[in-house]
Amino acid sequence: MGSVSGRASKADLTDGVYAVASGPKSPETSDVLGVPISLVDIRRTVSILNSWIEKREGGYVCVTGVHGVMESARDPELLEIHRAAGLVVPDGVPLVWIARRRGCSQIRRVYGPDLMLAACRSSVELGHRHFFFGGAFGVPELLARRLGERFPGLRVVGTHSPPFRPLSPAEDQEVVDKINEADPDFVWVGLSTPKQERWMATHVQRLSAPVLVGVGAAFDFHAGLKRQAPSWMQRSGLEWLFRMLSEPRRLGPRYLRNNPAFVCRLIRQSLRAGEPMLDSSRGGR
Repeated sequence: MGSVSGRASKADLTDGVYAVASGPKSPETSDVLGVPISLVDIRRTVSILNSWIEKREGGYVCVTGVHGVMESARDPELLEIHRAAGLVVPDGVPLVWIARRRGCSQIRRVYGPDLMLAACRSSVELGHRHFFFGGAFGVPELLARRLGERFPGLRVVGTHSPPFRPLSPAEDQEVVDKINEADPDFVWVGLSTPKQERWMATHVQRLSAPVLVGVGAAFDFHAGLKRQAPSWMQRSGLEWLFRMLSEPRRLGPRYLRNNPAFVCRLIRQSLRAGEPMLDSSRGGR
């Protein structure tokens, strides 16, 4: 079922529970296995993020596909993180297909790498500042350089590549201080799902930046380290196959586990609720 919900200005973290603070009205959402997928396209998403920056009150954005939905279906805490997000944009084509079947014609795919480019393009004119957090050693710096070449005048105020281990409280505070001292408008988080969603949810209250966006592999794509799927595969919902064949050891188990389970769970949800389904009864998430 879909829903109409209020956008959280920040995630209120209390005893490990991700509660939603009151905020301006958000786009309608379509419920996919409990995850509220925002009915947006890239243009509207960038417009919303720019408004968060203008008002200096925002939140974090989950850029979600089938993988994120299935991880949330198995993990109640991750599901609450998605429900507390300011936006949960449809990175996966199947999520767009589902929403359109329910009569939501306004939705388009909001592909993480394309969202990053669109926001950077818009920010050159608006003067927004960017911080890149994530990726392997040297990757955020390479990403910043490549984007700067692509968008002359882009304001990059900092980068940081965290180690592949949990940070100590002191190390974590150093990262928070580094980001806050740089005073960015956008913090782009490239840690992969679900690590980046957890990081955003637990840091959104501690960071002064109005926009946090988890974009995962977009760091490697735009740094020129990994190839993106051809456009026809992206449009056809076959990007997962391209990525699985490109990185079979890492991504094969994910897709072979998640894709069939997603279809089975979605069929069960549809049989219980009926299709098309777009329920506007829920007032918040």
